[in-house]
Amino acid sequence: MPNKDALCVGDVVVAKTYELDRRSLARYAGASGDFNPIHYNDSYAEDAGLPGVIAHGMLTMSLAISAVTDWLGDPAAVLEYGTRFANPVQVPGRGSVAVHVSATVREIGADTLQLALNAQVDGQDVLGRARATVRLDSNKG
Repeated sequence: MPNKDALCVGDVVVAKTYELDRRSLARYAGASGDFNPIHYNDSYAEDAGLPGVIAHGMLTMSLAISAVTDWLGDPAAVLEYGTRFANPVQVPGRGSVAVHVSATVREIGADTLQLALNAQVDGQDVLGRARATVRLDSNKG
């Protein structure tokens, strides 16, 4: 667990980059049961008005909170998490796309932190209003 006394509002506590490729989407589809063809077939995605295959929104959302849980060392320390999807993450047929994730301290409570999360691709936000409340002491319920 991070030391609350060492943190200040505005501190970036996590900065991590994830690479997503079509294999990532296939693995996520299998794990989630979401086999919508916009996540693996360019023709379907384009027919739906998208520029091409896009990552699952929940996959993008999970990357942001995974960075936080890795930093905390305890997934159960996340008390609340929410976001809006700002832009889709287009995943190329070959190669990968880099999703840059960061978390910044918004507020420090007695035993919690309020974090602002950011996820971007090519400098464009893919999540909006992403916020998490985390418990600093995992021994408290």
